[in-house]
Amino acid sequence: MERVPILKIGGVLLVSIQIDLQDQSVLALQEDLAEKISTTGAHGVVIDISAVEIVDSFIGRMFATIASISQLFDADTVVVGMRPAVAITLVELGLTLGGVRTALDLERGMKILRVLGEQRRGPSSDEDADPLRALL
Repeated sequence: MERVPILKIGGVLLVSIQIDLQDQSVLALQEDLAEKISTTGAHGVVIDISAVEIVDSFIGRMFATIASISQLFDADTVVVGMRPAVAITLVELGLTLGGVRTALDLERGMKILRVLGEQRRGPSSDEDADPLRALL
């Protein structure tokens, strides 16, 4: 079974799916990604599916499951590069990608994660960043 590589770029993990996904490789990807988020403390995951031509209901649900796993580790997920045929198939299968953000390409996906990271970190001034400091 071929494994999907997971690359770390700053605080983001990049998953570029370049192989035909089989049920076993999808399950292995979920486990590998959970382990990688846990060990790296990544705040974001980008899943590039631009090479994916066909999806079935199992693979479609995998995206939502990965987003849920990522959320448990306090990381946001963005799926990028979805082909029109894949989007149509997901809709026809009645699958919703709850908790999964999408972007047209990798650059836009990284921008979404950057904005979400800034929102999570909050204000940049020292006084605003530590509300207890204002009380001292």
